[in-house]
Amino acid sequence: MSWKCSSVCLENLRGSSKDSIDGMNHLYQGLTGLRNLGNTCYMNAVLQCLCSMSPLVEYFLSGKYITALCKENGKSATAFGYLMSDMWLGEFDCVSPEVFRSVLGERYPAFTKRTQQDAQEFLICVLNELHEALKKSSNRRCQGSATGARENRVIVSETSIITQLFEGQLSYNITCLECETTTDKPEIFTVLSLPIPSESTCSLQDCLRCFFQQDTLTWNNQIHCSWCGTKQDAAVKANITKAPKIIIFHLKRFDCQGNYKKKLLTDICYPLSNLDLSPYSYPFFRRSSKYSLCAVVNHFGFLDGGHYTAFCKHSVTKSWYSFDDSQITAIPNSSVQTAAAYLLFYTCQAFSAPTKSR
Repeated sequence: MSWKCSSVCLENLRGSSKDSIDGMNHLYQGLTGLRNLGNTCYMNAVLQCLCSMSPLVEYFLSGKYITALCKENGKSATAFGYLMSDMWLGEFDCVSPEVFRSVLGERYPAFTKRTQQDAQEFLICVLNELHEALKKSSNRRCQGSATGARENRVIVSETSIITQLFEGQLSYNITCLECETTTDKPEIFTVLSLPIPSESTCSLQDCLRCFFQQDTLTWNNQIHCSWCGTKQDAAVKANITKAPKIIIFHLKRFDCQGNYKKKLLTDICYPLSNLDLSPYSYPFFRRSSKYSLCAVVNHFGFLDGGHYTAFCKHSVTKSWYSFDDSQITAIPNSSVQTAAAYLLFYTCQAFSAPTKSR
């Protein structure tokens, strides 16, 4: 069934990119609306953003995922692959994500309810499900360090298309303020949650500086220093030791402390191109540190209710589009900046149109 979109402004796409994907309807390739199944705008916004990531789409369109599938955890990835095909084949102006939601709901029942859910939590669950279904294991050597000592051990590494595109690594430099012993604690991430340092206006760089600034751990947050043998105050500072090809920032707009809950409506200025991550990376990890915005998830409203939409840069037309469930509208670059931004997707490599296997 084709679900007719009520306001689709795509006439400028007619006749363009005719050779990008053989046999596809170029008017709607990658520009397909998603039916709202009852408060599923959070799901639709995230899926549209993932559908705009050309390397991920190509992996599924090419059928490479089929040979990597784990039989025990493959249902969600298979349903995701079918949905990506429907959204890129250009046969429909709107499709239903009902099968994918149903399969994902077997593992995460909250997403089958007709209640609003958090887009960031949904995104993390989807990335985790796809990774578990497509991962391959291998051994790698891991080095940790402390003052006067080094640790060298072999651990099992799991890789997938998700880790290749979205996985980054932080290193927390922790210094005991009593004996000045320093240790490095690595941490893997796929979504980086950034604090918002102002309730009025700020920039994405302000959020990044706040996240990566040195902090002091005291009282209940003290560390157990192996050199001192007791709990001690410590200084901790994070750095990026592995920057992902696609980095996702979660802007922490929902502030919940006990019974006190509110949404930060801060207008955060974020660049469309040339986002520089080098100040937050180790010097020898600073290559390809400039990123360009490729997708945004917006949240309108407040804690108890609201609506999610997505802005995505199309890999064929290189233009921006607004995705509001079944409605798709072309928008100018100037409209991509919004005070409703909740998730920001940046890439360090320009996307080309995905190709389909013959």
